[in-house]
Amino acid sequence: MTQSNLNDIRAAVAAALPEAERLLCDLIRFPSTPGKEADAVDYAARRFAELAEVERVPLSNALREDEDFSDPIPGLEYDGRSQLRVRLPGTGGGRSLLVNVHLDVVPPSQGQERPFDPLVGDGVVRGRGACDDKGQVAVLFAAVQALKRLGMPLKGDLIAHLVVEEECGGNGTLAMVRRGEQADACIVMEPTDLRIYSSVRGAVWFRVTCAGKPGHSGRAGDTVSALKMAIRVVEILEGYHARLLAASRGFPLFDPYPNPMPITFGKLSAGDWPATAPSRAVLEGVLGLLPNKTRHQVMEEMRQAILDEGDEWLRQHFTLDFMYRHDAHVLRADHPLVTGLQEVCREAGAAGEVSAMTASCDSWLYNNQLGIPTVVFGAGSLRFAHSNEEQIRMDEIGAAAAILVRFAEQWSGQGA
Repeated sequence: MTQSNLNDIRAAVAAALPEAERLLCDLIRFPSTPGKEADAVDYAARRFAELAEVERVPLSNALREDEDFSDPIPGLEYDGRSQLRVRLPGTGGGRSLLVNVHLDVVPPSQGQERPFDPLVGDGVVRGRGACDDKGQVAVLFAAVQALKRLGMPLKGDLIAHLVVEEECGGNGTLAMVRRGEQADACIVMEPTDLRIYSSVRGAVWFRVTCAGKPGHSGRAGDTVSALKMAIRVVEILEGYHARLLAASRGFPLFDPYPNPMPITFGKLSAGDWPATAPSRAVLEGVLGLLPNKTRHQVMEEMRQAILDEGDEWLRQHFTLDFMYRHDAHVLRADHPLVTGLQEVCREAGAAGEVSAMTASCDSWLYNNQLGIPTVVFGAGSLRFAHSNEEQIRMDEIGAAAAILVRFAEQWSGQGA
């Protein structure tokens, strides 16, 4: 049995697109923010069961004890929740391919009207999760449906993890990885404009709590403002970031970016009265990191920078906590997963650009912790993700699905 003709693959994908669009719109209607994905999981389980084996994988509160558990959203419960492992079994003797997609979404953006009411027009689907990441679920669905239509089973298994909580640190993927999944390659699907990201930066989300000595504005000599301490921490961490960035050059796919690993200060809360020095200030942010440093090294260096550069009061009156801890991942550009996927992209008319991702995602868990060669790839554009204009084109979903089918056939070793 030979591999499918690319035109036949495109025809099979085109026939699958109406159902893929319906699935995408149905998924958008579920407001599946972290911790509230159950309805989306149930729906996806029903739809994928039409095409493949579906296993519900239960979650447990024991996940909170894992070293790599992320908790930027306190109080999430895991007992009673589940996610999905989907398998299209191969005939045997071929290489397996694992695909990861996530069902959770970020909350609606300011100014985003009716975010969970999908709007379809001119071949574009709009709504929260349209590209990040429910559009990628639609790509996977169309690809599996096309494979079934083509009627030529793969030699190796096609496995998919449909996970929760990617947006708040990857706890769903963490739970799947801890089960010890085995595969010969992995594609984590995110909106990449059909680019292949073989390098992905890491990140740590941090919380600095500063304690001050509160008091009236008329007794400034007797007070210490926790707010001013937090501002000083911003200055110290910006200086640390500049040094870290300078030391993180020399990675060819990251070097074209002026700042591939930014520091962002997203939240600062302090005080309850303009004329009172506040007793407490809480600063939260995220710092990116490249492969020259591990998450553990960066966390320790951040703490040491505050100790080294803060005054005596600050050194004794701050705590530094980390809610999210991801290492960077790098797969060499000449790995067969990268070159094989690039070849298929070019055959299908896409540029096949291999680049680095300057955001963080779940890919490091598969690549670094399970040793499964991993890339990030998908339809749609990251510029629309998390925005009030989130959208994806159905023709991009079709293009990505055709590439996924073609690559899955070649990777599995089917035919000649």
